[in-house]
Amino acid sequence: MSPEQRARLAALDTPALLLDETRLVENLTRMAKRAAADGIPLRPHLKTAKSIDVARLAADLGADRWTVSTLREAEYFAAHGLSDMLYTLSIVPAKLERVMALNRAGADVAVCLDTPEGAAAIAAVALDGPPLRVFLEIDVDSHRTGLRPGETRLIETAERIAAAPRLSLAGVMAHGGESYGSRSRAEIEAMAEQERSIAVAAAEALRAEAIACPLVSIGSTPTACFSRSREGVSELRAGVYMFQDVFQANLGVCTLDDIAASVLTTVVSAAPHLNRLIIDAGGLALSKDRSCASQDNDCGYGFLSDEDGRWIENLHVAGVSQEHGYVTTRDGAPLPFADFPIGSRLRVLPNHACMTAAAYDRYMVLTANGGTDDWQRINGWEPYP
Repeated sequence: MSPEQRARLAALDTPALLLDETRLVENLTRMAKRAAADGIPLRPHLKTAKSIDVARLAADLGADRWTVSTLREAEYFAAHGLSDMLYTLSIVPAKLERVMALNRAGADVAVCLDTPEGAAAIAAVALDGPPLRVFLEIDVDSHRTGLRPGETRLIETAERIAAAPRLSLAGVMAHGGESYGSRSRAEIEAMAEQERSIAVAAAEALRAEAIACPLVSIGSTPTACFSRSREGVSELRAGVYMFQDVFQANLGVCTLDDIAASVLTTVVSAAPHLNRLIIDAGGLALSKDRSCASQDNDCGYGFLSDEDGRWIENLHVAGVSQEHGYVTTRDGAPLPFADFPIGSRLRVLPNHACMTAAAYDRYMVLTANGGTDDWQRINGWEPYP
């Protein structure tokens, strides 16, 4: 860490969300190269970063299409010049006007849905603007939502879209979310193949009924990293790879040294009788996501590093309340309290970067040239600006 960065951190109120630009760019570059080697476009998911500054770095590496999780994200990124976005929450009529307003202004926002009822509902809306591109979401692992290749509802949903004069079937899309439950690289590879083969089968089922299905869009960070085949795939989506987190490190997708986002926190108290330090990053600052609890290398609510970003082995945030975090040793060994005096600073490596970052409206960026910067995040759901 440079003297400038050290001085900025010393003056920073905590908790604060830090972003290491060097690690970020390395993560972006690895995924861009992976997609390029497979010969398919990457459609980065911006739900983790929610930042035009991060998106521009991805664009510098060749990204020209995007994934968003909220319409506020779509409006924000469109206002900053991005187009060709896929909004991945099932669309409902009440949200269509926000999409169409973007598309009338020159953006190209596609939507998704996964029911014939949903298709009928949006087909009944008098759309003002260019034809709306619609993806059918495919269930590849019973993880969340989606249609299955063998069910009549898939064909019925596609037919309703194809018959609507202002709708255009763009293709099928899927998210291999169950890959997060894998215990080995082999299991992730198997989940990646399942994701690919079922999504492609859905597209082929539509084509067999003479329904055009131009695109097959799939992805999650683990399956994007460990897929053995991209046959039949048109584009790859992933998001958390930009920042990485402890959960991804436990999956073998990255190492702890690849984690780009962390929470700067201050030691505010000590409880020797409980063998714990108390920090000012609690459940609101770190989130209460406990996905690592399902893994062998459980980090609690986050692992700890020093202010310079060096991992401190055997420490974790074992518990949280709203504004308090409780740090102790993972194996029950006595804490070296003298190493962590009141007022000293630590950094928390997040359990789940997407959820941790959601509490903050900006990043304090440790830039690659040794400086610092502030990058905006776009949170919430209300219309932007």
